[in-house]
Parts: sequence; structure tokens; C-alpha cells
Amino acid sequence: MTTHSETDAYFMKLALEQAELAFQADEVPIGAILVDENGLVCGRGYNCPISLNDPTAHAEIMAIRDAAHFLKNYRLTGLTLYVTLEPCIMCFGAMVHSRISRLVFGTLDKRSGVTRRLSFVNEMNLNHSFSIDGPILERECGSILTEFFRNKR
Repeated sequence: MTTHSETDAYFMKLALEQAELAFQADEVPIGAILVDENGLVCGRGYNCPISLNDPTAHAEIMAIRDAAHFLKNYRLTGLTLYVTLEPCIMCFGAMVHSRISRLVFGTLDKRSGVTRRLSFVNEMNLNHSFSIDGPILERECGSILTEFFRNKR
């Protein structure tokens, strides 16, 4: 029988495949996928703000857009978002507005990650909340970022 952590690891590896696409495109290697309750991948995305000249083109946003298009609905109720890096406040806001059910992130973002600032988020009295799990596959998710920035120096 598959445990939740095995399932989460499987889907995080799919998000890492998206991060690899960003790496190959010379974008900061962050990847995301959205999965429904049956394990169907409904949306994929990777970081591409440089190539699209779009500061909002984070992996999470791209995956949310892809899933909304796929489902023909802006509400993504019942979906879990897997992302290789802890989300920023912009992406967190998009998750609230899209009504995802769960967030699973790979590695912590010590600079702009929002999950450690949940007291701030809770004070906002948002109209939607979701469960948050992570870090998961932290070493793998962090190493692609380390390699990318090492190559830039």
C-alpha cells in the first residue's frame, strides 16, 4: 500500500521534472504541478519570468493557469499543488484565490517563503484556507537550485 509520503514524493519528483525544464531554459529552476484526488495531473508549470518578460510567471502561477485552462474553471477545489520551493506571497495569494485544497513544497525559501509567516497570513482573515505540508525531498529540491546558482557565479 502506498503511504501519503510515498505519493507526495512521487508527485514532487514530477514537479522536479518541471524544475529541470526551467534549468534547461536558464530560468531559476522551480517546478510545480497540480494533482486531483484521483492522481490526475491537471496542471504543470515551471519558472519562466525571464523568457516571458512576465514577473508573475512563477512555477506555481503557470501550473495554476494550466490547471484552470485544463479544467475550464478558475476554482481548483480538491487539487494539491506540489512545488519544489516554498511559495512567495504572490503565489500564496494565487493559491487562495484558486481555492486549492493542499500545498506541498520541497525546500524552504529563507528569503521570501511565506509558510513560516503564517501568523501574518492568518491575520489577513482570508476567505479560503488549505493545508500545507513540507519540506519534502528537501535535498533534491534544494540541490537543483544550488547547482543553478553555482553555475551563474
